[in-house]
Amino acid sequence: MAEPKVKYDRQLRIWGEQGQAALEKASICLLNCGPTGSETLKNLVLGGIGSITLVDGTKIEEGDLGNNFMVDESSIGQSKAKCVCAFLQELNDAVKAKFIEECPEALIETRPSFFSQFTLVVATQLVEEWIVKLDKICRNANVILVVARSYGLTGLVRISLKEHTVIESKPDHFLDDLRLNNPWPELRRFSETIDLNIPDPVAHKHTPYVVILVKMAEEWAKSHGGSLPSSREEKKEFKDLLKAKMIAMDEDNYREAIEASFKVFAPHGISPDLKQIVDDSCAEVDSNSSDFWILVAALKEFIANEGGGEAPMEGSIPDMTSSTEHYVNLQNIYQAKAEADFMLIEERARNILKKIGRDPNSISKTTIKGFCKNARKLKVCRYRSLEDEFNSPIFAELQKYLTDEDFSVAVGFYILLRAVDRFAANYNSFPGQFDGGIDEDISRLKTTAVGLLSDLGCNGLTLSEDLINEMCRFGAAELHAVAAFIGGIASQEVIKLITRQFVPMSGTFVFNGIDHKSQLLSL
Repeated sequence: MAEPKVKYDRQLRIWGEQGQAALEKASICLLNCGPTGSETLKNLVLGGIGSITLVDGTKIEEGDLGNNFMVDESSIGQSKAKCVCAFLQELNDAVKAKFIEECPEALIETRPSFFSQFTLVVATQLVEEWIVKLDKICRNANVILVVARSYGLTGLVRISLKEHTVIESKPDHFLDDLRLNNPWPELRRFSETIDLNIPDPVAHKHTPYVVILVKMAEEWAKSHGGSLPSSREEKKEFKDLLKAKMIAMDEDNYREAIEASFKVFAPHGISPDLKQIVDDSCAEVDSNSSDFWILVAALKEFIANEGGGEAPMEGSIPDMTSSTEHYVNLQNIYQAKAEADFMLIEERARNILKKIGRDPNSISKTTIKGFCKNARKLKVCRYRSLEDEFNSPIFAELQKYLTDEDFSVAVGFYILLRAVDRFAANYNSFPGQFDGGIDEDISRLKTTAVGLLSDLGCNGLTLSEDLINEMCRFGAAELHAVAAFIGGIASQEVIKLITRQFVPMSGTFVFNGIDHKSQLLSL
C-alpha cells in the first residue's frame, strides 16, 4: 500500500496534514446506495475518509445497471448495500467499510440512537417526512447532516447542523495584513532607518514598498492633522506624491507602492464580520464552550487591550521588489510581531480555561497559533432546521425568488421537489413514474404545487407549466450524470465540514440541468 503522504499528495497541498487527519478520523453514514449516494461516497473514499457505513434495504434490479457504475449484471438480486460497499472498499483498502441491509426509514423510526455514532450522515433520495425526522435526530446528537437528492434533470444539496465554526476559511481574495495604516513601533523604527531620498539609484529602486508607504503615510499625516487620505481627491494626491518620488521609469518598487496604496486608505481596526463574531453571545464562555469560542473570547480581550483595536498579526508578507537584506529584515519584524501577539493570546486563552474550570493546556499551541494566523478570516455558519425551513421559509426571500426571472426555475424546482413528495404520499407513486396517466399526473402535480405555495403564504403565485410537465416527464428517475454532479457537490461540502477548512454553503443548492445552472436559495 502506498504511503499516505504519497497516496494523498495532491489533496494534502489543499487541506494539509491536519485536514487529512480529520478526514481519516471521520465516520460517515450513507442512507440509500443509489447513484447519488454511491457517487458521493466514492469521492470521500478516494479522499481517505476514516470509515463508512452504508444503509440500504433494497436489492439490485436490472434498472440499476443503467445508472450506477458500482453494480453489474452479476449483482442482480443481491443486496445493494453489500455490492456498493464491496466496490467502494476496492477503491481504497485503508477505509473501514461496512453495510446494513435495512430500510433507512425503518432505522430512523425505530433506532434513532444509531446515528449518534457518526461524524456526519449523508441522506440521499429521502422524502420530506423522513428528512425532517432525521434532521431532528442529528441535531439532538450534534451530528452533521448533508441531504442530497437527484431527480431527473434537477437535484439539491442542503447542509443542516446548529453551528459550524471555521478557522481556516481560505478566502480567494483577502487584503494582506501589513498594518500600513497603523504601523507598530518596530515597523516604524525600521522604516526610519531607510532614506527615501538616497541618491544611489540601485538602493532607491530596491526599497520595499511597505517602507515607502509607511514613510509617505506618516509624512502625509503630519501635514494633514494626523489623518490619512480619505477622499477621492486626497487619494489621487497621495498617489501623485508617490510618483513624484520616482527617479527612474523602471522603479518597480514605486509602481508596487502606487498599486498597494489602497492598503493605507483602509480603515483601522477589525472588519464588521469579525466584530459580529467577537460580539456574539457565545463569546461569553463557560465550561461547556467549544475551543473555538474560548479562543474568540481570548481574541476579544486582546483586541480591547494589547491589540489596540486590531486583530493579531498574521506574520507573512507578500513578494515585493526589494534588496534581500531589507526583505529579510522586514520579514523578521512581521514574524516577531505575530509571535508576540500569539503569546499574548495564548496567555489569555490559558487564563480563560483556568477560570472556567478546564485544563489550561487543553488547547494546543498549534491550534492557538493557527487561530491567530487566521483570526481576521474566522467564519461562523448557522443553519435553520429543515422543519423550520419547510414550515416557515423566509417569506420575503421566497417571494423574491418566485418573481425574479433569474431564480424562477431554481425555486420552481425546489417547490416541485417538495410537491412530488406530497404527491407520492397521496397517490403512492411519484408523478410520471409509471407508463400511462401522464396527463392526470400533470394535473395532480399542478394542484399539489399550488396547494404547497398556498400553505407557504404565496397565494395567487403559480409555477411554469413547462416545469411541471418536465417534473412529470422525469418520473423520479436518477440519471447518472446528474447524480454524479450532485454527489460531487455533496462530497465537496462534506470535506469542508469535516476538515473545517473553506466555508460550506449556507443555503439550499439547486441544480437546474435543463439550463445548466446552479443556484443557492436562502430560505
